Amino acid sequence: MTGNSSELASLKRYFSDKQTRITVLTGAGISAESGIPTFRGPEGYWTVGSKVYMPQEMATLSMFGQQPLAVWQWYLYRLGVCLHAEPNAGHHALVRMEQQLADRFGLITQNIDNLHIRAGNSLQRTLQIHGNINHTRCSGPCGSQLRPLPDALKRHRTEQTLATDEIRLLHCPDCGAWLRPHVLWFDEYYDEEYFRYESAMALANRTDLLIIVGTSGATTLPNQVAMTVYNRGKTIIDINPEENPFSELAMDSPDGQFIRAAAAVILPQIATLCTT
Repeated sequence: MTGNSSELASLKRYFSDKQTRITVLTGAGISAESGIPTFRGPEGYWTVGSKVYMPQEMATLSMFGQQPLAVWQWYLYRLGVCLHAEPNAGHHALVRMEQQLADRFGLITQNIDNLHIRAGNSLQRTLQIHGNINHTRCSGPCGSQLRPLPDALKRHRTEQTLATDEIRLLHCPDCGAWLRPHVLWFDEYYDEEYFRYESAMALANRTDLLIIVGTSGATTLPNQVAMTVYNRGKTIIDINPEENPFSELAMDSPDGQFIRAAAAVILPQIATLCTT
């Protein structure tokens, strides 16, 4: 489907019924429309010395334990790309949806780029299940406290090298251990404290309409959320320029649709259903 007005009109009842709960699950696709390359694309690869590493090798606790500086160089380069990007029409449409739906709205995002929050979605209703690249925590004995990434490290980068004073800022001010990016790595597990696992599943169990945007479900929690909504017999809408594992699940759900289109085009149309 292409998301024409007649197809989208069938969703109107979910927005007008004050008892329904609407959840949006977003992935890298919505951020790609803001110019942030997808994590698994060519930009995900990183050279350390003479060796080229894949994302599944770089984004691990194991690699951080071996080469923390190299991991930080990679993440700070990606942070510079994220900071240079701006929320697009799709992000802003989700802000309008939250403003209209209030507690009937929930947002689950795999993206660590902070664009949803910068656009205006609330931290209260946004579950950042893979963390946020703008925050750190101590990798040593200091506990679980999240710390904002120092502003001095937030800049656009064209090189891997970090200055001595920048490296100093990447160490815990209390114990001197390396700070680590507040992100979920490939060799780590979802939990509630950092990655809102229980909250995401609770939201899935309350959802009447799940709108999936720009993700193919390559990680476990998004799959669990989608399967929970599907197994409860609720409706799934999948918005993606390409077919993916969620497409068939959506079309097999009651009143479900696969809409082959860009999020920045379709989400503003869906957001109007909140007010018309």
